[in-house]
Amino acid sequence: MLRLDPASSVPPYEQLRTQITEQVAGGKLGAGDRLPTVRRLADDLGIAPNTVARAYRELEQDGLLDGRGRAGTFVADADGDHAAKAAARTYAETVRALGLDPSYALTLVRRALGV
Repeated sequence: MLRLDPASSVPPYEQLRTQITEQVAGGKLGAGDRLPTVRRLADDLGIAPNTVARAYRELEQDGLLDGRGRAGTFVADADGDHAAKAAARTYAETVRALGLDPSYALTLVRRALGV
């Protein structure tokens, strides 16, 4: 499930992008899986539909999601490289939003990767 932290300094659409990216990268969401409609997810989270639409739109631009009009929004049929690139972009944007030093952010990634 997706959850938002209203106390976070990260905007809601970015929280959604990050969570969906992590779920795809982690295998919780797989290629072809259908996501909730914009209105349904907005209602579930208590946010404006435009917020969900922005997150979905940006994930489509990243190649992670495939919007098919009235048929819905699906996880794109792509290899792990697309998911990794989208996760990296999301991480970089989050680092910038938090005001972290880029070299410290890279140190965190190296530690997480065990290198």
